[in-house]
Amino acid sequence: MDLRRTVDLAELGEAFAVFWQERHLCTLATARPGGPPHAVPVGATLDLETATARVITSGTSHKARLIGEDGALVSLCQVDGRRWSTLEGRAVLRTDPELVADAERRYAARYKPPRPNPSRVVVEIQVTRVLGNV
Repeated sequence: MDLRRTVDLAELGEAFAVFWQERHLCTLATARPGGPPHAVPVGATLDLETATARVITSGTSHKARLIGEDGALVSLCQVDGRRWSTLEGRAVLRTDPELVADAERRYAARYKPPRPNPSRVVVEIQVTRVLGNV
């Protein structure tokens, strides 16, 4: 798998697009030192045009520390009964206030306005692989 190449999410159809717009909690999995997974519940958004998933979090969170300055391979999964979807890709942390505000707007549109957090960052995932049953 070429981790620099994104996938064309439009090819996955309307049901896939709708599934990632509906309100579902997700699980973000990162790798701890030595390899065991660290999976936590998160709210996430997906930009179909750019194949970019976003998770807002505190810059001091364990998931943010595991991703670190160099980024990391992650998976983001959501499930609703028999329907499920996992997005894989490389995550990087974004701290730019404009990017954080954009991610907060996207989050508010899918879930609800997030509580204020002055140390918020964005986990930005460039999707390179999709698995699922949607």
